[in-house]
Amino acid sequence: MWQAAEEPELVDQKTYREAMARLGAAVNVITTIGPGGKRGFTASAVCSVTDSPPTLLVCLNRTSDSNLALKENRVLCVNTLAADQQGLSPVFAGMTEGDYDARFATANWSTLATGAPVLQGALVSFDCRVTEWTEIGTHSVFFCEVEAVRSAEGGAGLIYFGRGYHKVAAP
Repeated sequence: MWQAAEEPELVDQKTYREAMARLGAAVNVITTIGPGGKRGFTASAVCSVTDSPPTLLVCLNRTSDSNLALKENRVLCVNTLAADQQGLSPVFAGMTEGDYDARFATANWSTLATGAPVLQGALVSFDCRVTEWTEIGTHSVFFCEVEAVRSAEGGAGLIYFGRGYHKVAAP
């Protein structure tokens, strides 16, 4: 018979962050536009929720100025970076100088169904409408229904693993 264990102590923040550095993830630039303004940020906390309806989730720190913009705009595009787009990651992570106009000027953009900026040459772009969000600890978790997808032909992917970028080639 299964018996519930005593309440375990939570893992401390440092241990958790070190463990998460061993969990490889695609590098994405998330973009939005609308009444809350034009914003973009780098994120690896993106994953599929379900394929019916096609839904993914995006996690964003609540202190980010993009957080309020996403809540007001209710649209976003998840642009998964190709290996040759690695230089965009620190730009949209705010690690370089310049406002959002300067960030967006570093690449070419178009739009699909929602009007959110779609990165030209991205490995794949998921154009989404935000259907709901919830607050968990320091972050907001946005649930996003996918309205359109654009995929690039070929090309290598980019993951972040072990606190560094790595090129991933298709088999």
